[in-house]
Amino acid sequence: GKQYNLPWFRDMVITASNDINEETILSLNEQGHKITCFGIGTHLVTCQRQPALGCVFKLVEVNNKPKIKLSQDVQKVTMPGQKEAFRLYSSDGHALIDILQRPGEAPPQVGKRVLCRHPFEESKRAYVMPHKVEPLYNPVWQNGKIAQNMPTLDEIRQNVQESLR
Repeated sequence: GKQYNLPWFRDMVITASNDINEETILSLNEQGHKITCFGIGTHLVTCQRQPALGCVFKLVEVNNKPKIKLSQDVQKVTMPGQKEAFRLYSSDGHALIDILQRPGEAPPQVGKRVLCRHPFEESKRAYVMPHKVEPLYNPVWQNGKIAQNMPTLDEIRQNVQESLR
């Protein structure tokens, strides 16, 4: 904070992630890093000598305050804030696109043209006319109780098979 004359820099949290393991942390310690928090996922729950499925949790909001993850790799940058997601289907029943929007925005409607834009590449955009709109976020657990009836394994299997046609 002193170097840049910005007092809030002193309290800034610096987080490092992306396949962090104990060797990486030891190396960073030797280099005298200023990192205050490490995101350790894959190597925390799996043995390094066995294959692991890399999964990512993207934090986008804390206490109603939007948060963003910055990265040199554009694909790893998050869009801050809570979102709603919808899958738009064509007239033959095939999924066309999944879209994200802010809560409170009018959801896409069947038969009404929707402008879909890529979040980071302005030139990638297209209009679609959905014949079916499916909300993708459905609360499963609310206030300590199951919020909706869950499908059986047979129903899940059938839905997956139908979606792959």
